[in-house]
Amino acid sequence: MNEEQIPLTYKGRPLRRKDNLIYYGSMSDPYIVLLQILDSKPLKDMNVATRVSVQLQLTDSNVKSRDLVVKRSEKDSLYAALDIASVWLERNLSAR
Repeated sequence: MNEEQIPLTYKGRPLRRKDNLIYYGSMSDPYIVLLQILDSKPLKDMNVATRVSVQLQLTDSNVKSRDLVVKRSEKDSLYAALDIASVWLERNLSAR
């Protein structure tokens, strides 16, 4: 199995990355979280996120684009952003 076939997950939910955008959750669920890396700094041989925007969004295609965002926040690390994203997603998906 090559590297591209192994899905990346965090706390049992899929992660998909495209450039500075990371989608957390499944599009088949009512909610997903969009993480956008706004700022990063070099650390040894890689860049580390220093500012990350977090948005809990509806996946319903019938909702207007301006009404998709349910919650938003900004965190100072990718770990903190993923941590709040997992809490938001778990709470909103279990409430349904």
